[in-house]
Amino acid sequence: MTQKTMEIEKKEEKMPAENQTKQVRRTIKPRIDLFEAGEMIMLVADMPGVVEDNVDITLEKDRLTIRGAVEDRVPEGYRAVYSEVCLANYERSFVLSDEIDRENIEASFKNGVLRLSLPKAETAKARKINVTSAVVDLSGKQTTFILNAVDF
Repeated sequence: MTQKTMEIEKKEEKMPAENQTKQVRRTIKPRIDLFEAGEMIMLVADMPGVVEDNVDITLEKDRLTIRGAVEDRVPEGYRAVYSEVCLANYERSFVLSDEIDRENIEASFKNGVLRLSLPKAETAKARKINVTSAVVDLSGKQTTFILNAVDF
Protein backbone atom coordinates (compact mmCIF):
# COMPACT_ATOMS: atom_id res chain seq x y z
CA MET A 1 0.00 0.00 0.00
CA THR A 2 1.38 3.39 -0.93
CA GLN A 3 1.60 6.40 1.37
CA LYS A 4 -1.09 8.21 -0.63
CA THR A 5 -3.51 5.28 -0.34
CA MET A 6 -2.98 5.15 3.41
CA GLU A 7 -3.74 8.87 3.70
CA ILE A 8 -6.99 8.49 1.74
CA GLU A 9 -8.09 5.60 3.95
CA LYS A 10 -7.38 7.64 7.11
CA LYS A 11 -9.47 10.53 5.76
CA GLU A 12 -12.35 8.18 4.97
CA GLU A 13 -12.26 6.82 8.54
CA LYS A 14 -12.64 10.31 9.94
CA MET A 15 -15.63 11.19 7.74
CA PRO A 16 -19.09 10.38 9.16
CA ALA A 17 -21.16 7.68 7.55
CA GLU A 18 -23.45 8.81 4.75
CA ASN A 19 -26.59 8.75 6.90
CA GLN A 20 -25.01 10.65 9.80
CA THR A 21 -24.83 14.42 9.99
CA LYS A 22 -22.53 16.18 12.35
CA GLN A 23 -23.43 19.73 13.20
CA VAL A 24 -20.72 21.90 14.66
CA ARG A 25 -22.08 24.08 17.45
CA ARG A 26 -20.38 27.39 18.07
CA THR A 27 -20.79 29.66 21.08
CA ILE A 28 -21.57 33.35 20.72
CA LYS A 29 -22.03 36.25 23.16
CA PRO A 30 -25.65 37.27 23.56
CA ARG A 31 -26.42 40.94 22.93
CA ILE A 32 -27.31 42.80 26.12
CA ASP A 33 -28.87 46.03 27.32
CA LEU A 34 -28.34 47.54 30.78
CA PHE A 35 -30.88 49.77 32.50
CA GLU A 36 -30.72 51.55 35.87
CA ALA A 37 -33.58 52.75 38.02
CA GLY A 38 -32.89 53.96 41.55
CA GLU A 39 -31.75 50.96 43.58
CA MET A 40 -31.81 48.42 40.72
CA ILE A 41 -29.83 47.57 37.59
CA MET A 42 -31.50 45.39 34.97
CA LEU A 43 -29.55 43.34 32.45
CA VAL A 44 -31.51 42.13 29.41
CA ALA A 45 -29.90 39.46 27.21
CA ASP A 46 -31.34 38.27 23.89
CA MET A 47 -30.92 34.53 23.31
CA PRO A 48 -33.26 33.58 20.44
CA GLY A 49 -33.94 29.87 20.07
CA VAL A 50 -33.25 29.09 23.74
CA VAL A 51 -35.97 27.61 25.96
CA GLU A 52 -36.16 28.23 29.70
CA ASP A 53 -34.93 24.74 30.65
CA ASN A 54 -31.69 25.37 28.74
CA VAL A 55 -30.75 28.60 30.53
CA ASP A 56 -27.94 28.40 33.10
CA ILE A 57 -26.85 31.28 35.34
CA THR A 58 -23.93 30.90 37.72
CA LEU A 59 -22.31 33.28 40.17
CA GLU A 60 -18.82 32.35 41.34
CA LYS A 61 -17.11 34.94 43.52
CA ASP A 62 -17.52 38.14 41.50
CA ARG A 63 -18.11 36.48 38.08
CA LEU A 64 -21.68 36.17 36.78
CA THR A 65 -22.00 33.82 33.79
CA ILE A 66 -25.08 33.31 31.65
CA ARG A 67 -25.44 30.39 29.25
CA GLY A 68 -28.17 29.30 26.87
CA ALA A 69 -28.28 26.17 24.74
CA VAL A 70 -30.26 26.02 21.51
CA GLU A 71 -31.95 22.71 20.78
CA ASP A 72 -31.78 21.09 17.36
CA ARG A 73 -34.73 22.01 15.17
CA VAL A 74 -35.16 18.68 13.42
CA PRO A 75 -38.81 17.56 13.63
CA GLU A 76 -39.43 14.22 15.29
CA GLY A 77 -39.20 11.32 12.85
CA TYR A 78 -37.05 13.30 10.40
CA ARG A 79 -33.33 13.65 9.89
CA ALA A 80 -31.43 16.67 8.70
CA VAL A 81 -30.35 16.35 5.08
CA TYR A 82 -29.22 19.91 4.43
CA SER A 83 -29.21 23.05 6.58
CA GLU A 84 -27.93 26.56 6.02
CA VAL A 85 -28.90 27.63 9.51
CA CYS A 86 -25.93 27.57 11.86
CA LEU A 87 -27.12 26.89 15.39
CA ALA A 88 -25.17 28.52 18.18
CA ASN A 89 -25.19 28.38 21.96
CA TYR A 90 -24.83 31.52 24.03
CA GLU A 91 -22.38 32.36 26.80
CA ARG A 92 -21.26 35.60 28.40
CA SER A 93 -19.55 36.51 31.68
CA PHE A 94 -19.57 39.70 33.70
CA VAL A 95 -17.46 40.80 36.64
CA LEU A 96 -19.74 42.29 39.30
CA SER A 97 -18.57 45.20 41.39
CA ASP A 98 -19.06 45.33 45.15
CA GLU A 99 -22.00 47.65 44.48
CA ILE A 100 -24.22 44.67 43.54
CA ASP A 101 -26.12 42.72 46.22
CA ARG A 102 -25.21 39.18 45.12
CA GLU A 103 -27.67 37.51 47.52
CA ASN A 104 -30.76 39.10 45.94
CA ILE A 105 -30.15 38.73 42.19
CA GLU A 106 -33.30 37.56 40.41
CA ALA A 107 -33.79 36.17 36.90
CA SER A 108 -36.74 35.71 34.56
CA PHE A 109 -36.87 34.27 31.04
CA LYS A 110 -39.55 34.58 28.38
CA ASN A 111 -39.56 34.23 24.58
CA GLY A 112 -35.76 34.05 24.30
CA VAL A 113 -35.14 37.10 26.50
CA LEU A 114 -33.34 36.79 29.84
CA ARG A 115 -33.85 39.53 32.44
CA LEU A 116 -31.57 39.77 35.45
CA SER A 117 -32.47 42.14 38.28
CA LEU A 118 -29.28 43.23 40.02
CA PRO A 119 -30.12 45.16 43.20
CA LYS A 120 -27.58 47.61 44.52
CA ALA A 121 -25.89 46.69 47.80
CA GLU A 122 -26.61 48.79 50.89
CA THR A 123 -23.11 50.25 50.66
CA ALA A 124 -23.84 51.51 47.13
CA LYS A 125 -27.19 53.14 47.92
CA ALA A 126 -27.43 56.90 48.37
CA ARG A 127 -27.70 57.98 51.98
CA LYS A 128 -27.47 61.10 54.13
CA ILE A 129 -24.25 61.80 55.93
CA ASN A 130 -24.17 63.87 59.11
CA VAL A 131 -21.45 66.46 59.21
CA THR A 132 -19.69 67.19 62.49
CA SER A 133 -18.04 70.55 62.91
CA ALA A 134 -15.65 71.49 65.71
CA VAL A 135 -15.18 75.14 66.72
CA VAL A 136 -12.44 76.29 69.06
CA ASP A 137 -13.24 79.38 71.15
CA LEU A 138 -10.66 81.88 72.35
CA SER A 139 -10.33 80.29 75.79
CA GLY A 140 -8.91 77.13 74.19
CA LYS A 141 -11.94 74.98 75.02
CA GLN A 142 -13.33 72.87 72.19
CA THR A 143 -17.07 73.05 71.45
CA THR A 144 -18.69 70.55 69.04
CA PHE A 145 -21.76 71.21 66.90
CA ILE A 146 -23.66 68.56 64.90
CA LEU A 147 -25.09 69.75 61.59
CA ASN A 148 -27.55 67.72 59.55
CA ALA A 149 -27.08 67.51 55.79
CA VAL A 150 -29.78 69.22 53.79
CA ASP A 151 -30.99 67.84 50.45
CA PHE A 152 -31.14 70.42 47.67
